[in-house]
Amino acid sequence: MTTFLIVIVIVAVLAGAALVVGRPLLRRQRLRRRFGPEYDRALGQFATRRDAERNLAERERMFRDLDIRELPDAEKDKYEDAWSALQERFVESPSDALAEADVLITRVMHDRGYPTGAREKRMEILSVRYGHSIDRYRQAQEIERLREAGKASTEDLRQAMLHHRTLFTDLLGRAPVPVARGK
Repeated sequence: MTTFLIVIVIVAVLAGAALVVGRPLLRRQRLRRRFGPEYDRALGQFATRRDAERNLAERERMFRDLDIRELPDAEKDKYEDAWSALQERFVESPSDALAEADVLITRVMHDRGYPTGAREKRMEILSVRYGHSIDRYRQAQEIERLREAGKASTEDLRQAMLHHRTLFTDLLGRAPVPVARGK
């Protein structure tokens, strides 16, 4: 009987230890899967992994408090038409089209119920649902800074438009808008 109790206590201690060790590992895997490249970015921003994961969990809590809604198909169609027109304008004025792309994305965010205030907070909230495309959006933002400084090439601007389009289509919840071709 004593041996049996000792075995039960050892199993209970081992199970408890596995739970204590396993829970953070499961949480880490879940956050990494959900946030994608944004997880690694957060690790680089904070002094410890624990602080980074706490920040990501806080983003999830803030996201849950939002009233995010789907757009009606007619509204999605309107936005897709606007994006197609924007892509056509890119040929004549890449810099202006890129600036307009960000404005269009912000309008979609607003209409869906996402906050549209400070850019960094906006991206943090978007990272909860669009962790894999927000990295590309950040790259587009960097190219926009180069554009504003007069240091972005046309190819840079084209890449930024592609990055914007990734988030745009994710926000609409539809397949990517085809790239407009010359007539």
